[in-house]
Amino acid sequence: MGYETRDIRNIALVGHAAAGKTTLTEALLAAAGRIGAAGDVARGNTVCDFDPLEKDKGHSLDTALVSFEWGGCHINLIDTPGAPDYLGKAVAALPAVETAALVVNARAGIEPVTTRMMSRAAERGLCRLIIVNRIDAEDVDLEALLAELQQTFGQECLPLNLPADNAAKVVDCFFNPSGESDFYSVAQVHQALIDQVVEVDEDLMALYLEQGEELAPAQLHEPFEQALREGHLIPVCFVSAQTGAGVNELLDVIAKLAPDPTEGNPPRCLIGEGGGAKPYEVTPDPAKHVVAHVFKVIFDPFVGKLALFRIHQGTVTKDSQLYIGDGRKPFKVGHLFTLFGKEHPQVENGIPGDIRAVAKIDEIHPDAILHDSHDEDFLHMQPSRFPLPVAGLAIQVRRTQDEQRLADALHKLLEEDPCLALESNQTTRETVLRGLSELHLQTALEQLQDRYRIELDTSKPSVAYRETISASAESQHRHKKQTGGAGQFGEVMLRVEPLPRGAGFQFASAVVGGAIPGSLIPAVEKGVREAMADGAVAGYPLVDLKVTVTDGKHHPVDSKEIAFVTAGRKALLAAVRDARPVVMEPIVDLEVQVPQDAVGSVTGDLAGRRGRVLGTKALPLGRIVVMAQAPLAELDDYPERLKAMTGGSGSYTLELAEYEPVPETLQRELCGAFRRSIEDD
Repeated sequence: MGYETRDIRNIALVGHAAAGKTTLTEALLAAAGRIGAAGDVARGNTVCDFDPLEKDKGHSLDTALVSFEWGGCHINLIDTPGAPDYLGKAVAALPAVETAALVVNARAGIEPVTTRMMSRAAERGLCRLIIVNRIDAEDVDLEALLAELQQTFGQECLPLNLPADNAAKVVDCFFNPSGESDFYSVAQVHQALIDQVVEVDEDLMALYLEQGEELAPAQLHEPFEQALREGHLIPVCFVSAQTGAGVNELLDVIAKLAPDPTEGNPPRCLIGEGGGAKPYEVTPDPAKHVVAHVFKVIFDPFVGKLALFRIHQGTVTKDSQLYIGDGRKPFKVGHLFTLFGKEHPQVENGIPGDIRAVAKIDEIHPDAILHDSHDEDFLHMQPSRFPLPVAGLAIQVRRTQDEQRLADALHKLLEEDPCLALESNQTTRETVLRGLSELHLQTALEQLQDRYRIELDTSKPSVAYRETISASAESQHRHKKQTGGAGQFGEVMLRVEPLPRGAGFQFASAVVGGAIPGSLIPAVEKGVREAMADGAVAGYPLVDLKVTVTDGKHHPVDSKEIAFVTAGRKALLAAVRDARPVVMEPIVDLEVQVPQDAVGSVTGDLAGRRGRVLGTKALPLGRIVVMAQAPLAELDDYPERLKAMTGGSGSYTLELAEYEPVPETLQRELCGAFRRSIEDD
């Protein structure tokens, strides 16, 4: 290690699929001398797309880390997948970096994942950089694309360089006050950049106006970083990863202008639990307590479980003793790794800003905080906002003896991918794997088969309906059982009240005078939660309600935990049935990208699915994005229908928007089916 924290640059390449992020990574590695020659995605010999499934499909399915040296800097680069189906893995990488570099395909322009990742990066307070790739492609209008970037993301999107000689090279516009380019005046762009930067520093602006001449680069560095931190400047760079135009210039931008870990916005940390949590300042000081954040877990076939973490404070060595969250027992760092694609070179230590990995620590999980002092117990970072998994497949092993192996394999997949979830529906007796799309789920199934040799049968799952209440109600239940010897006795009175959508569940006790001993109140809550999980009227989980235990009775001998669990469960069911219960269905936000001539067919089809079209947006090359909302239950066959309507050229993304009441006829149907299933049992 020949570098310090100020020499580190942490960059995540994000953006839509086919923008060329992996190809750009290869070009940067080759230009920096880290590899002999750039690999090719089509040939399956790139550093980052090393998984057999990635080679087979020809695009990234997971994030990959590489590092290299340039201009005296140590650069950590995270290549992320761009397909909407794997958006969660790209979002998970953001807490590890200071800069999110959005790669835009010059031919395709601004695509759905581009805008979503720009929004996610802004939420985390990251510095943002736009890289326009494939500037050498035919029939591209780079001037119009730059105008579109400014219209979409703001006038603060200013070019640091411009294409020249018909995109055969680029010319710098920041350090260079003049020159020739394919469009725009270099001098005018240079002036606009300087004006934008000095706006954040009143003293420098006064000096600039007073001296009336060029400012030295040293004078501009600090306000440039401030402009990046505040989002007052989003630099735009032009590059062709294929021809190499602008690659060296992009490396110079990263080394000279991208923020180091001391210059980026510090991570937003809280210490404590619930409402008592307070902001906690983490500083990139190698001498302080260790604070590191686990942003990714990988199950490697050779080294086992690998946890990647970003060090924010302190120094980690091979002999460090680290705690995981509020755990009381530390683990010893036996081996410390960095990553370079599929390779795991060992290193001696890690300083603030470094990205490191440890292996074979079973207790580590994604989003964990690693630290070496109990002063940092209950420390956590601002959580990432992941898309919610709404697509589902009911899965079942073909061979009963594979059930435990499936459970272990699913546990690993869920740790690796924050947008996979598992549900077990006792009513329908289904195990449902949920993800962001059918393609996302299909990839997970292929991993189960390729990695773990588990074969599954799949089917369409029941829709993930929810139940809630629309009024307050009270109920009482007495559980009394006498079977010879000690019996069971517990009586519970409770009140249910509706909460706003998305508020979840609240439990409170207003019992006074010891009517129910304090030690048995948790048993009542357990019974309430059991009833909520199973549903009251249609067999779906209950959400968004408050339950208050108001009174009850106990017996000094016969009152046991099981009695109050049963009483709590049955009292809750009775109260919900009197509280105007409502069955809710998931409504998803849809962005459907189609050729212009297919817009009418697509909007008409959505209307027939109880959908609402919210608007449209024009894209380059005659494509339109239709923005809509629709019930998830109506989208079972949507991929096939969209393919038929667009001749295979349509694509879509969906994300859970909210839950809404189902139509009355559907509610009657669902409740009736639930009653019949209970009677059959």
